[in-house]
Amino acid sequence: MPAAGLPLAYAIALKGGRWKNLLLICVIAPFFTSFLIRTLAWKVILSDNGWVVTTLDALHVPLPDGRLLATTPAVIAGLVYNFLPFMVLPLYASLEKLDPRLLEAAGDLYARPVARFTRVALPLSMPGVVAGTLLTFIPAAGDYINAQLLGTNRQYMIGNVIQSKFLRVGDYPNAAALSFTLMAAILVLVFVYVRRAGTDEVL
Repeated sequence: MPAAGLPLAYAIALKGGRWKNLLLICVIAPFFTSFLIRTLAWKVILSDNGWVVTTLDALHVPLPDGRLLATTPAVIAGLVYNFLPFMVLPLYASLEKLDPRLLEAAGDLYARPVARFTRVALPLSMPGVVAGTLLTFIPAAGDYINAQLLGTNRQYMIGNVIQSKFLRVGDYPNAAALSFTLMAAILVLVFVYVRRAGTDEVL
């Protein structure tokens, strides 16, 4: 998720210019519709008769089993699309505070654009990276809608298992135990991640 969100946030914060607010609205606009509707829209877009599959077939791009829907890439695409704004907004808040003169100084010292990004912009935006990662990882870990609508039984996530035990099997003790285990694992991973990132002030 940071790999997709960081370039977008960087482009909006430092290259957006007068279009900055419009670009932010484009990032936030999907939140005006429900999570379920957005995922159903992806189901239509990635369907076998959708324009994405038709375009890829016209370009002779090989697809797994000749389709995109009900595959792992479809589930990943749905997760990235639904949770990308949670990554972009904290990154934008960090990068927007970045003094452009620091990047100019790096350029004056003959740093290439990639070096300016990795050696100056990225370290200064780490609080946004940590906050965005937490905001995307925590809800994504328990998500089951994307895997259920865009995938198959082979793409099930832990959220699908818990949902199935609660609503289909009626195995409430095991469902509750899995929910508690997932919550405890997330807390441990978040604590370790924040400690290793060295940005305890984010919490």
